[in-house]
Amino acid sequence: MDETHTIWIEKYRPARLADIVGQDEIVERLSSYVKSGNLPHLLFTGSAGVGKTTAAVTLAREFFGESWQMNFRELNASDERGIDVVRNQIKEFARTRPAEDADFKILFLDEADALTTDAQAALRRTMESYAKTCRFILSCNYSSKIIDPIQSRCAIYRFRPLAAEAVKTEIGRIAAKEGLTVTPEAMDAMVYIAQGDMRKAINALQGAAIISTKIEAPMVYAITSNARPEEIKELLRVSLAGDFEGAESLLSQLLHERGIAPNELINQCYRALTKMEMDRALKVQLIDALGETDFRLSEGAGSDIQMEALIARFVLASAGKR
Repeated sequence: MDETHTIWIEKYRPARLADIVGQDEIVERLSSYVKSGNLPHLLFTGSAGVGKTTAAVTLAREFFGESWQMNFRELNASDERGIDVVRNQIKEFARTRPAEDADFKILFLDEADALTTDAQAALRRTMESYAKTCRFILSCNYSSKIIDPIQSRCAIYRFRPLAAEAVKTEIGRIAAKEGLTVTPEAMDAMVYIAQGDMRKAINALQGAAIISTKIEAPMVYAITSNARPEEIKELLRVSLAGDFEGAESLLSQLLHERGIAPNELINQCYRALTKMEMDRALKVQLIDALGETDFRLSEGAGSDIQMEALIARFVLASAGKR
């Protein structure tokens, strides 16, 4: 297969449990299932891009070897979230016998927290009825959205956001295979953008590699439509100094000239604020303002006026502390 135009997150997806980075404890426990030849139902929970899908696929590969695709099926619950998908597709797969003399099959249900409560109740019954022929691996971002009867039937694995060193290790490995030179500043930029999400980091690397084989920090921020940390700090500094016109000018540049999404800008401001040394009461006010603006945007409010209002609240809050 020609891999010239392959998406790198698929091209470099680990094929073995041992190749998964940043989740050593989970990898060790999953490897013990392979050695024992037995597997309980599993529930993988954690944020996006931390290795949940990769862990499920590599686990199936190591359990079944060459016949893994015949005994493994992946479904995305966000595509069909009603009870019919459980009664038809899932039940039909679970009830059939495993291929190649395998003891059981594995059904991987991604984004299981998108299933309705009725669908989850039907899934729980299916997990009980066909436990001898099929093991279920459920993946979700929020385990609180999975009903308790399902959680109690699964071994739960909580995937942490990937540490900076894990992201750097994987980016360095891919860069070496692709013949790229990544500056330390660019590596730090990808770690900053990824926030523990390996997919974001790899996509940023591939996007920058299209421009040049030497990857530098400005390219990374530009290709991902993110503000540089120092730009966020300057926006906050000017706002908290009471200079509304200056802050408004910086905001307009980031939103309209650079094309940074308002929600992304809010997220970056939050990350910067949590690390800043300032009066605790003021920090509480500012984070509260960020949260309210984020909520209003999610409800469909106009982004320009809400972002301007956010800056105005920053200016007013800082004026009350001077």
